[in-house]
Amino acid sequence: MKDHQLKALVKVAEEGSIRAAAKALHLSQSALTKALRELEADLGAQLLIRSYRGVEFTPSGKALLTRARLAMSTLDKARDEIRWLQGGVGMRVNVAVTSSVAATALATVLNEFEKELPDVSLRFVEGMLPTVLPGLMEGDLDFAIAVAEPGQLPYEIAFEPLTQILSEPVARVGHPLLGATDWSQMLAARWVLSLAAGSSAQQLVNWLESEGVPLSQRIVHCDSPFLMIELIRRTDLVGFGPRIFFTDPLSGSGLACFDGLPTFPSHALGLLKLKGAPLSPGAQKLANLFRRHISQ
Repeated sequence: MKDHQLKALVKVAEEGSIRAAAKALHLSQSALTKALRELEADLGAQLLIRSYRGVEFTPSGKALLTRARLAMSTLDKARDEIRWLQGGVGMRVNVAVTSSVAATALATVLNEFEKELPDVSLRFVEGMLPTVLPGLMEGDLDFAIAVAEPGQLPYEIAFEPLTQILSEPVARVGHPLLGATDWSQMLAARWVLSLAAGSSAQQLVNWLESEGVPLSQRIVHCDSPFLMIELIRRTDLVGFGPRIFFTDPLSGSGLACFDGLPTFPSHALGLLKLKGAPLSPGAQKLANLFRRHISQ
């Protein structure tokens, strides 16, 4: 496999067709097609299916595409790191952060980081597992600070626990179920949850089932924390998440926790990264700051 062949494969996925990919790479269609055919011959497997509807990836093609994106991202990080070591600017750090960290440690971490490394470009995204896992696997994210169940993570992902998070149901102020003192009283609730594997909401579902209190099937599935909070604030939907986020004066405005319910077991908040992939100096510095402030 050669660098230009992997670039061609990734660009076809991004553009959706060989013609558009060739134009983006400033190549002729025949040159791009040749690179892809040489790659298929080298691997002994068909990677693409070409039809009147465009280009589709075979299972082999999808598997290679994930690794190709990671390889391209790793090389980009190496270039950034070398420029940084030579005194130049251009280092980029991409991190996913969960809402509980955004409401607590993030601002302090950012201020300290920018004092020491003001020329490093930072990008933050929501630390929801549906975003985190593909981002880490494909190299789009350096690391993530998120809630996860280690046993449910892919083999390629390393998880370093940093603290324990207390999560609770949450509803709008004045919700008729706020006085509940037993989980069985929540059977009538209509929920809005993100049920990604390993998420705190999925852990709640598993725990309630083990306690003999199955969660209502009246669930609105939502993977956006912002949309979820607005739905909770403006409707009778009940959500679930870190108490520290819902009791914050800003993020928790108009929200109330179910203080009368028996406590749900705490779960781990930690640092997720790709196994065997070293962090760049900028990402390592940022990770160390998160470790220090979250542990406090």
